[in-house]
Amino acid sequence: MATTRRRHFGSVRKLPSGRFQARYWHAGADHAAPSTFSTKADALAWLSATETDIHRGAWVAPNAGKVTLAKYARDWIVGRRDIRPVTRAKYEYMIERHVLPTLGAYELGALSPSAVRSWYMGMRERYANGTAGDDSYRMLRAILITAVTDGHLVKSPCQVKGAGNARSAERPVVSVAELTAAADAAPDRYRLAILLAAWCQLRRGEVLGLQRRDVDLLHGSIRIERALVRPMTGSVVIGPPKTSAGARTLAVPSHIVPLLEEHLDRFVTVEPEAWLFAADDCGPMVPSTLNRTWQRARRAIDRPEVFFHDLRHSGLTWAASSGASVAELMRRGGHANPQAALRYQHATEDRDRAIADALAELAAKQVTPIGAGRRPAGRMTTPNEVSDALTSQRR
Repeated sequence: MATTRRRHFGSVRKLPSGRFQARYWHAGADHAAPSTFSTKADALAWLSATETDIHRGAWVAPNAGKVTLAKYARDWIVGRRDIRPVTRAKYEYMIERHVLPTLGAYELGALSPSAVRSWYMGMRERYANGTAGDDSYRMLRAILITAVTDGHLVKSPCQVKGAGNARSAERPVVSVAELTAAADAAPDRYRLAILLAAWCQLRRGEVLGLQRRDVDLLHGSIRIERALVRPMTGSVVIGPPKTSAGARTLAVPSHIVPLLEEHLDRFVTVEPEAWLFAADDCGPMVPSTLNRTWQRARRAIDRPEVFFHDLRHSGLTWAASSGASVAELMRRGGHANPQAALRYQHATEDRDRAIADALAELAAKQVTPIGAGRRPAGRMTTPNEVSDALTSQRR
């Protein structure tokens, strides 16, 4: 009696149409090949390749990639419980505005590197003077890496070399004189906000999040415990500072302390929870109000390219110029990693010139000028001259 040899993995059957269907059992379910085959050999070859993928950890369920990028991206946002509301709003905006109009209809399994590359290049051309293209690419890359982890893809189609790594242009720095002039041009109730952003290196949300209880006039310090932000779409959100290192106590420069005390007396009610910068209804001031105030103030110094956040950048640059270390800049700026603080070290070039000038001044105080008594150029010292010099020193 003839025996039938059974394959170790999967099975192949001939359909009434004459074509062959391949099936296999894996991960607790029965799976069929996405298409039929003209020959049994082709079906067996496909099963063999699938078995190899399973053994090397590259297997993806046949229907896993059928979900569209639009559905998966939106679900990805909903599932991100680890991001701040303002970040969530930014991601939602980029997904709906930049990614889905071009790529949203693609099924994950059909999203090719060439499609992603074409979309990215179009973004770079459309937003040549901004970072929208690279910001959106980084977010899409994060979404598709998660899709790989979830088993929807074997490999992410985000394969554009260098994409997502572009950095924005160096932000402008204002001088101390320009800051003072801009603050003087602002209404009295907003002046301190401008000064604190620069001299205490605060983010806009940290400035707006300050309350009376955060100010310690006795020790000349302020405590950063909260930030007020308004996402692109949505209402005002009050929460913790931007980074884990954002909650911090900062010494206020001595020349700002009297202005801080005056502001408390004139514009802040007596309750501990009273906002330092309040709206007309005594609630917190919204970011757009502070932005409009700064836009008027910067016109007074003819610096239309300087945004409110650049005041913080200027203050950290001044701190670096004064000789602050990276660790000190991290603490002052509320940075969670040194990379953010290192960008301000370019300011140490000016500090290095000051050090060089100080060294030159020290050298000028020497009794014998450097180079005095130096032998003529091009003439080598003879052994007898060296011996005579040593004998003279011993005497």
